[in-house]
Amino acid sequence: MATVAEKIAESLEQLKQLQEAENFVVLHGTEQLSRVHLTRLLSEGWLKEVVKGWYIASRPGMEGDTTDWYTSYWAFMSKYCTSRFGDSWSLTAEQSLDLHSGNTTVPIQTIIRNPDGNNNVTSLLYGTSLFNLKAKLPASIYILPEYGVRMYSLAEALVFVSPTYFRQNPISARTCLQMVRDESEIYGILADEGASTRAGRLVGAFRNIGRDKIANNILAYMKRLGYDVREEDPFEDKVDNISPVPVSPYVARLTLMWGKMRQMVIDNFPAPASVPANIAELLKQLDDKYTEDAYHSLSIEGYKVSDELIEKVKSGNWNPKEEDKDAHNALVARGYYQAFQAVKATITKIIEGTDAGTAVDDDHGNWYFEMWQPMVAAGLYKPSAIVGYRNRPVYIRGSRHTPMNYEAVRDAMPEYFRLLREEEHPAVRAILGHFMFSFIHPYNDGNGRMSRFIMNTMLSTGGYSWTIVPLERRDAYMQALEKASIEGDIADFTKLIADLLS
Repeated sequence: MATVAEKIAESLEQLKQLQEAENFVVLHGTEQLSRVHLTRLLSEGWLKEVVKGWYIASRPGMEGDTTDWYTSYWAFMSKYCTSRFGDSWSLTAEQSLDLHSGNTTVPIQTIIRNPDGNNNVTSLLYGTSLFNLKAKLPASIYILPEYGVRMYSLAEALVFVSPTYFRQNPISARTCLQMVRDESEIYGILADEGASTRAGRLVGAFRNIGRDKIANNILAYMKRLGYDVREEDPFEDKVDNISPVPVSPYVARLTLMWGKMRQMVIDNFPAPASVPANIAELLKQLDDKYTEDAYHSLSIEGYKVSDELIEKVKSGNWNPKEEDKDAHNALVARGYYQAFQAVKATITKIIEGTDAGTAVDDDHGNWYFEMWQPMVAAGLYKPSAIVGYRNRPVYIRGSRHTPMNYEAVRDAMPEYFRLLREEEHPAVRAILGHFMFSFIHPYNDGNGRMSRFIMNTMLSTGGYSWTIVPLERRDAYMQALEKASIEGDIADFTKLIADLLS
């Protein structure tokens, strides 16, 4: 007769098969799992109920942790709404633009348009909710490939978004405007709707970001049709250095965020001292700080079930709170030491004259390799796991910010290093170098450590000292990064590092 552990392992095998078939497991009743397996996995903490009869993958020992919900959020919305409303639903124009622009922050409330909506709220996990708005659907539906979410097309969302969106979400709005390749699709929507006021707002918006040709074409086209279009800039400010040609939303977002945040960093950070000339003395100072400097990773692996995990559960040798902790920690500590030596080599290059952004661009892959080489040597990681950027989703534990999809990382990282190379102020290179790297999360694991290595490389070579984020300030550190990611406000993070520096 099967033991309890063997029965759980049998159910985990069923969950593993579902996870292999799709990135995000969202279950409705017993459609995909039998009642026996569903009940067993739910009672053991491998599933979590969102609303009655709807479940997402979880993990024992993570009770009260928001990560599994935030990582499954959009997949849940897609499956839940499609199950309830079929094809008769869509996100609003505003939330459609958020997703078009690469804004992956989980909203506190998602609003869907539904012709048969009841204007009721469905409460979900951790204070989030779904509002079912009685409203007509957009003329055309765009389905987001990653999650299957139904939303406005980019052109229709720009036409119908509320005026306040441009003032309250300028980065997302400008990002979407930059994504427009030509105005032909916008023409048709404006003309069919007779939307002269909306046309004037879009003319002003495109002119605000320097795309005068599109602005002039929309203005001339609508006037030829007999509409009285009065141009109006919906933004509260203007920004520099916007690309005049269409770019990836992820490239546009990084550029706009950097431009918005850099002055805030300068205003809240002390002026640098002189750059150290004695390399040997600087390296000795770094070595003296080494033993204080280890800091755990900010990223998590997600909730995939592996064959090895199933075998551990089956044999009764798996402890979710202490899983292989000692052996793992020893290897991580060795990797951190090796990476630290590689960072010192990069700092030496910069002091000797190499541009800081170029040096980090050239060397950061080697830092990452050294960080995880002991895992490869021990046979725990494949060599391919520590070479190059990630090729799967990653998540930040407990954060409403979900890092961009892995295809987008290939667009984002060259832009990140361009911004780093062209930045003149060492404090901006340090603070935004750290924040933007963690925002992108380009690696499978270790992104937090890499971010702090980048920050301290820029500090150490820019007239500041190597700065340690102590464990007792971890909550403030994480909250400051979260605020920067969700609200675009870098002030708290800047002030925290400045305080630690002093």
